[in-house]
Amino acid sequence: MAISLGLRVGALVLTFGVLLGSVVVGIASAQTPQIAPEAEKARKNPLASDSKAIEQGEKVAKTNGVSCQGAKSKGDGAAAAALNPKPADWTSQKVQVESDGEIFWKISNGRGAMPPWKHLAENDRWALVRYLRSVGGK
Repeated sequence: MAISLGLRVGALVLTFGVLLGSVVVGIASAQTPQIAPEAEKARKNPLASDSKAIEQGEKVAKTNGVSCQGAKSKGDGAAAAALNPKPADWTSQKVQVESDGEIFWKISNGRGAMPPWKHLAENDRWALVRYLRSVGGK
């Protein structure tokens, strides 16, 4: 049974419209602020703010995040140019004023091109928060 040319074109236009709409929604949601739930913002880092935790977090960052975050944690790594939204500059005041719980939640859940890092041990994610604090203002 032959399908008319008009029906084929209509189906193609509909498919394209759905795909384009999905992309637009994805871009728009990636550009809105990522806000952690209040309960997550209130969570406290269980790790001491000492050199051991910071060194552990630095190792996690260098192993998992340098391609996006860059060598100085400014969100300017080699892969960052292709990402939307851009990776956060961990040294910035904007990031540094967030609570430990909020940062932990963002690391754990990801957003857009940043994957969720729940596969990392919870201890490693909290250590990453300690490291992130240590680069603030640099």
